[in-house]
Amino acid sequence: MQNGMHTDREHCVRAVQSKDARFDGWFYTAVLTTRIYCRPSCPVVPPKPENMTFYPSAAACQQAGFRACKRCRPDTSPGSPEWNQRADLVARAMRLIADGIVDREGVPGLAGRLGYSTRQVERQLLAELGAGPLSLARAQRAQTARLLIETTPLPMAEVAFAAGFSSIRAFNDTVREVFALSPSELRDRTPKRSTKSPQGPYSPQPLQNPQPPHVTPGALTLRLPFRAPLNPDNLFGHLAATAVPGVEEWRDGAYRRTLRLPYGHGIVALTPKPDHIACRLTLSDLRDLTVAISRCRRMLDLDADPVAIDDQLRTDPLLAPLVDKAPGRRVPRTVDEAEFAVRAVLGQQVSTAAARTHAARLVTAHGDPVDDPEGGLTHLFPTPEALAVVDPESLAMPRTRRTTFTTLVGQLADGSLRLGPDSDWPQTRATLLALPGFGPWTVDVIAMRALGDPDAFLPTDLGIRRAAQELGLPSTPAALTARAAAWRPWRAYVVQYLWATDSHPINFLPV
Repeated sequence: MQNGMHTDREHCVRAVQSKDARFDGWFYTAVLTTRIYCRPSCPVVPPKPENMTFYPSAAACQQAGFRACKRCRPDTSPGSPEWNQRADLVARAMRLIADGIVDREGVPGLAGRLGYSTRQVERQLLAELGAGPLSLARAQRAQTARLLIETTPLPMAEVAFAAGFSSIRAFNDTVREVFALSPSELRDRTPKRSTKSPQGPYSPQPLQNPQPPHVTPGALTLRLPFRAPLNPDNLFGHLAATAVPGVEEWRDGAYRRTLRLPYGHGIVALTPKPDHIACRLTLSDLRDLTVAISRCRRMLDLDADPVAIDDQLRTDPLLAPLVDKAPGRRVPRTVDEAEFAVRAVLGQQVSTAAARTHAARLVTAHGDPVDDPEGGLTHLFPTPEALAVVDPESLAMPRTRRTTFTTLVGQLADGSLRLGPDSDWPQTRATLLALPGFGPWTVDVIAMRALGDPDAFLPTDLGIRRAAQELGLPSTPAALTARAAAWRPWRAYVVQYLWATDSHPINFLPV
């Protein structure tokens, strides 16, 4: 699958006629006779090919005057995998828009973070996605508004501002235009209770089941869709095994953690299910809903295309058995890039348990406290600004690593190093490598898990070299890197399959 798939009419028609859910989020089908747009897997009878036209984004459909289908709800398809496998201007812009930058800082703020002029950003987004940054952000606001309308009893005025609209009128007009229903009509159509979604594995249908005991009032419960297959073992196993006490925990079958967000803080519980990830969010400010969902999706790598990834990896006869045994492995990532970089330094040349202990001490001493009625979470992870004033002598680590730590947090705090969804991967790698104590392993693990580079590789990692030797792959870093050229651009996923050959706790769901 390539960028611009919506221009391949024959391919798109076949996908729609076969209701192929693998293509949800890659393109959208607009029906000329009904003026409705759908995802490829829409359960209704497919329209005649001559009545179909195709768009690269929900925003482009809305801009062209089409409204969202009420059956398949295409505005909530899994996101296009393009934005997580590329580091060009458009991909970086899309990641920032998903993180709410346009709503908080406007298009000039988006352009400034990308280092381009507003005109350049608008022109490139329009050329590739058929919609500019304002239209893309508006489509995202509409989706957030629908979610709040359907899952909360909030008054419509509160929904409007929580979703990012500047006025009640703009909120009403957008909801009517996108969904062909008023906000009140949209709420009236919502089932009061639903235990099973009629839409299959990609349904965004909110969960309306009774809350379990001791659940915080006002918590939002929803489904996070993904493209199947998804193997949860290494994904949730890694997050749980490396969890920092007070910030993260595994409780009652869910990975839970605190979130530092633009307007406040939150707590999220994520539970793997066969056809979705159950997500329960408690937010101090509902304006953070879109950002919280986006960051959780990135952490769990939910917008990946596992079929395309696994099909390529199967072409290597030594990897094929690993893929066939447990397909759909994702790369466990992070909700906070700066936090992960700090934790990567704390984890240099020590065990997983020791790294957790170092991080937990920093959290207790310098993290912001939070209340968690549902579990044992106590703090937000400390900000770089808070860590920049830590006395290096108080750190229980070798002097050289103290220098690495203080240099990193100092540059994160003063803005000379910026890690985020807008990061330019090659440039950020070069900046990190120039820091004292940063070698290839540390840079690549940050690139893989914080920046989201799907091609990051760890040829010097002890677990990777051990797995390579057992499989008959070259075990020296140089030879293994040369062999790994055939796995590009998915080498970060190969890391997950190779790690999974070990019996380390990161590879198993906690019991």
